[in-house]
Amino acid sequence: MKRPRKTKRNKNFEIKFYEELIRENPHFIQAWMCLGSAYTKKGFYREGLKVDLHLSKVRPKDPIVHYNLACSYSLLGDTTKALEALKKAIVLGYDDFSYLKKDKDLENLRKDKRFRELMDKVTRRLFKGVSLSKIESNF
Repeated sequence: MKRPRKTKRNKNFEIKFYEELIRENPHFIQAWMCLGSAYTKKGFYREGLKVDLHLSKVRPKDPIVHYNLACSYSLLGDTTKALEALKKAIVLGYDDFSYLKKDKDLENLRKDKRFRELMDKVTRRLFKGVSLSKIESNF
């Protein structure tokens, strides 16, 4: 059986649903994360960035939150902030480098030579067995 395609109406419903959940329970982190994702999928990148900035304050040590923040900045064309958020995500433990290299949200960032330099540093450190969580000051 085929799954129904998501339509604009479904996305609007999804956004309204998560916004209402957050109004009722502003501490519902998973709803915040789903809302940020729904905004991004809908193309509402500024709204997605606001959600990611909020989450980075309430979950400052969550590598996925900082990865998503990097994606939001990249989608908005701010590669400097995207790179900083990505560095933080890696230091905090983000390690899905194969996904990072193909994630469409990071396409703008991957065009930046600083991204390639970062990936080279990460690769060298991992090859040497150096923990990425202990090298924040050297990034």
